[in-house]
Amino acid sequence: MKISTQALKFINEHYGSAGGPAANGVDDLVQRIGSQLGAVEEVVDNSHKYDGAVVVKIVSCVDHPDSDHLHICMVDDGGVVQNVERDAGGLVQVITGAPNVHADFTAVWLPPGSTVPDTFGTPEPFVLEARPLRGKMSYGMLASARELGLGDDHNGILEISGHLDEHQVPAPGTSFGDAYHLTGDVIIDMENKMFTHRPDCFGWLGIAREIEGIYHRPYKSPPWYTMHPEIPGVEADELKLEVRNEIPELVPRFTAIVLRDVEVKQSPVWLQADLARAGIHSINNIVDYSNFFMLETGQPIHIYDYDKVAALSEGGQATLVVRKPHEGEQIALLNGKTITPRAEAMMVATPQKLICVGGAMGGTETEVDAHTKNVIIEAASWDMYSMRRTSMAHGIFTDAVTRFTKGQSPLQNLAVVAKITDEIRKFAGGKVASPLVDDNHVPAEALERGNLHAPVQVPVAFINARLGLQLSAEEMQGLLTNVEFRVEIQGDGLVVTAPFWRTDIEIKEDVVEEVGRLYGYDHLPLELPKRTLLPQPTNPLLDLKAAIRRTLSAAGANEVLSYSFVHGNVLDKAGQDRGQAFQLSNALSPELQYFRLGLAPSLLGMVHPNIKAGTDTFGLFELGLVHNTKDYSDDELPREANSLAFVLAADAKAAASRPGAPYYQARAYLTHLLATFSAKNSVYFEPLEAAAPTLDPWLQQMAAPYDPGRSAVVRDAQGLAWGVVGEFRVGVRRAFKLPDCVAGFELDPLLFLQTARKNDYVPLPRFPKVEQDICLKVPAATPYAEVFNFVWEQLGVACPENTVPSLGPVDIYQRTDDAGHKQITLRLGLASYDRTLTDHEVAAILDTIAAAAQTTLHAERI
Repeated sequence: MKISTQALKFINEHYGSAGGPAANGVDDLVQRIGSQLGAVEEVVDNSHKYDGAVVVKIVSCVDHPDSDHLHICMVDDGGVVQNVERDAGGLVQVITGAPNVHADFTAVWLPPGSTVPDTFGTPEPFVLEARPLRGKMSYGMLASARELGLGDDHNGILEISGHLDEHQVPAPGTSFGDAYHLTGDVIIDMENKMFTHRPDCFGWLGIAREIEGIYHRPYKSPPWYTMHPEIPGVEADELKLEVRNEIPELVPRFTAIVLRDVEVKQSPVWLQADLARAGIHSINNIVDYSNFFMLETGQPIHIYDYDKVAALSEGGQATLVVRKPHEGEQIALLNGKTITPRAEAMMVATPQKLICVGGAMGGTETEVDAHTKNVIIEAASWDMYSMRRTSMAHGIFTDAVTRFTKGQSPLQNLAVVAKITDEIRKFAGGKVASPLVDDNHVPAEALERGNLHAPVQVPVAFINARLGLQLSAEEMQGLLTNVEFRVEIQGDGLVVTAPFWRTDIEIKEDVVEEVGRLYGYDHLPLELPKRTLLPQPTNPLLDLKAAIRRTLSAAGANEVLSYSFVHGNVLDKAGQDRGQAFQLSNALSPELQYFRLGLAPSLLGMVHPNIKAGTDTFGLFELGLVHNTKDYSDDELPREANSLAFVLAADAKAAASRPGAPYYQARAYLTHLLATFSAKNSVYFEPLEAAAPTLDPWLQQMAAPYDPGRSAVVRDAQGLAWGVVGEFRVGVRRAFKLPDCVAGFELDPLLFLQTARKNDYVPLPRFPKVEQDICLKVPAATPYAEVFNFVWEQLGVACPENTVPSLGPVDIYQRTDDAGHKQITLRLGLASYDRTLTDHEVAAILDTIAAAAQTTLHAERI
């Protein structure tokens, strides 16, 4: 957002303080803006850009005798320029090729020694000198709008036909910079992103108001800037205008009025100069007025050629329809592009075709041109979110889009329509030819109170406590009323009503921010907060993850970090349900479409490349977050679940030398982890095939890649399922090109926090441990886990007090001639704190366990 110091001075002299915003110097102003309003991106010093430029009157103009296009002009500069040759009447000779030059023409003269303004500040500024043209001496040049940096017109020299609102031509010899407030001008360019929540600051009035506020000076908006302006009645033969708004939920207000018999011509120089300072080149007076009042108020305006709209309507009258585009409709835009608008775009159309991308850019078929006589002036409010999506979809980035995507207040539309209508009536000859059309869907209570949001009640203590200040209610009231808030002091609090152009004051904290910013954050007390000297408590989850990394890395596994998003094909190959995965609507690439349902598929995708690269045996693990559309928190937001996944893989040669099935190899890593966190005996393993129907949706998707017959669910002592360990289904192995020897586990790492015992140190017995094996012959369908868990439970009952038992697997064996049974051998270790146990005592315990197993498991001791 660009604004000049001279423009600020002019505005504030009329509506603020007489001293002007830069009374303390530009550096102080820039520092105040940067600390209390918004970041300043650039400061451009144009204070000497128009040095030497003089308003002159062309007294005579004759054709050059030796040229078919040059003209010899004698100009009156009031005698102010020194060191130039003059004739007896004090006139200076200047030669120009401009086709529009003539006697009694008021122009801008750049005398010898001056710099062409359009080249000012460039690496090679063009400095003029006196030189002969076809044998005749020319002193400097008469400047065009382009050479003055005011527009793109280079077909002729700039004609000065009026001065400001008084339409007075500056006298010959007047400094061009002084006449149009360009001398001493500095352009301050503020970062747009700083004003995302402040649409009013995209207008000069808003910036001027805020600067007065941060200087603690009162500001009063111009009388015309009001919610209830006076709208002129119909002054000429009426031109019918109908507006139909089919999307009021996106366009809460659409105002329009018709003017007839306007004169489209070059804008007055003051208007061209003001637009140029903001980086906008002049087009014609009608378009320039719309741009000027957009810059002044922040409210974009669109102007249509009434007759072109009527020709595309029905019944000889102009009809504007606000709607979404129909399928296949196209529109030719003013930027030369023809687009097919997205289905949800907000459009303006006639009954026959589209004529404008609402709030963004008009179409070529209804644009204002040199032949326009009647115009429709439109000021509307467009949904900023829909506007942003349309802008991005079609690459439309105009000044209007910049403002509408910040959420302009619909309560200012009438003020802007009334003002531009009045300006065009006065200075472009227009007459009002229709009643004002105000399609208004703003809530009645908002219109009544003069703001989109209800007044905010906030205690004075609430504000002071958050700012660390001791401001009184009267001081806060003064700060806010300086920028035109309505503030009532009620008891020990304030009732704050924001003005109609502010859309960001909704809660108490907004008022706190406003008071702090206007008062000045640099005035807040510089006191360090009190802190305890006690050490900061550690984060248990971070400590847990670090411990898991250390443990698995020490066991030979490698940690990987993969994307949180995966391709839908990865979910399909893992057997997971895409419907339970959150899908991104704006994915960076097709490979990153879905949030992961589990970490294992990401790890499986890394196995084949490593095997192919020659790595024979390796373990991979990852800690991350997973999501599921069926898992929401209490506040109805998607839950982020922690997950730990591990995959162990070996090629065919390495697998042949590794003992045991892949399931037990992967489970060994898990058991090692459990032992590290003293949780080994706090969990048990249940066959996945039996547990699958009872698993929740989150765990079902996690278990989807695993083979139900060769995997187990990890449960804690309370029976809660935490994860799964096992081998992968044949289809998954084929899809990911996995070797036969591959297994892994995935579970919630919070298991280790939940099951770990605190202060679980157990002193070692001083007496030796006695070990004996027990071999149980059980039906082949009996799971190993059931046998192991049963024996462990019986140990807790049968072992004497003050002893430490241990139990581990030896082997599982099945005879070829007995397919209905298998033999499971376990090794019992027992040590006492009191004495050395005898083999007879241990054997007695095993006898007790064997008897119980025969009754419960139908097991025969071998």
